[in-house]
Amino acid sequence: MRNLKLFVLVLVFIQMLTAKPITIKFATLAPEGSTWIKVMMEFRKAVLEATDGQVKFKVYAGGIQGDEKDVLRKIQINQLQSGGFTGVGLGAILPEVRVLDGPFLFQSYDEVDSVNMQFFKRFSKKFEERGFILLGWTEVGFVYIYTNREARKLDDFKNIKMWMWEGDPLAEATFQAFGIHPIPLSITDVLTSLQTGLIDGVYTSPMACVGLQWFTKIKYMLDLPLADSHGAVLVSKRMFNKLSARQQKIVRQKSTLYFNKLTQLSRKDNRLATQQMVKNGLQKIEVSDPALLKDYQQIGSQARRLLVGKLYSKELLEQVEQAVRDFRVHQKEVQKP
Repeated sequence: MRNLKLFVLVLVFIQMLTAKPITIKFATLAPEGSTWIKVMMEFRKAVLEATDGQVKFKVYAGGIQGDEKDVLRKIQINQLQSGGFTGVGLGAILPEVRVLDGPFLFQSYDEVDSVNMQFFKRFSKKFEERGFILLGWTEVGFVYIYTNREARKLDDFKNIKMWMWEGDPLAEATFQAFGIHPIPLSITDVLTSLQTGLIDGVYTSPMACVGLQWFTKIKYMLDLPLADSHGAVLVSKRMFNKLSARQQKIVRQKSTLYFNKLTQLSRKDNRLATQQMVKNGLQKIEVSDPALLKDYQQIGSQARRLLVGKLYSKELLEQVEQAVRDFRVHQKEVQKP
């Protein structure tokens, strides 16, 4: 029996030495030097070491493989096998995941984390049915509205020439609920359009607002989260199935560790970006009036329902909204003296 065990161990060791390493080509829009890429490289190194050099992620940063639709197309033909996606890219695969990006749905990151955890298995299963493995959430963070004219009340936005990410149904429904007609443009045209006055309102995360230099052309920030912009790392199921059971377990474990770290660092970067913009003259517009807050909540509810049957079901929307309400009730109970 001892000789048999020794033989098996030797055989496994020989297989490890002779096995051909697997390279997973990964692409993202995140630029070189960003927190996103730094953590991704840490993840890459951890997986490589834990698999004894047998699983390697080759990272293409800064959009050099194209936008998210280009990356998805390349994954389909196996030129790439993995990618980091925003809600727009995720929605191209699984439209119902955009329910998590609903306007005025979340008020805190604790709510976001609770809902993400509850619905991870559901969305993971749905992505797998479409040929992708969901390795982990990598959110962009809370998105805010930035303008060149002071806008606090809903009527104020009727005077804003608001930008909309071209082809994004979620943004379209949101501004329809606002009662305004946004100007659809690609992200690459936004800065020039702010400079020329074609638009004077945008929405994005603080970190993106700084990174894209939009903050140099805006004056105000509505200090109320418009939405939490979700992101995720996906790998093709075809590639994932080439990994051994041990390698799959390692990739999943390292994904949980490093992508959770990335989320926390992104939130910190967003806080610092807001501080930087305020130092450069950005004025934050507080929304504390309960009646006004209720108006925004009604706008969010209306917008989310405009997308029922288009992106997601009524049942799923209600489940997510109920999960948020349940968390808030729980938090109030915990905070009672």
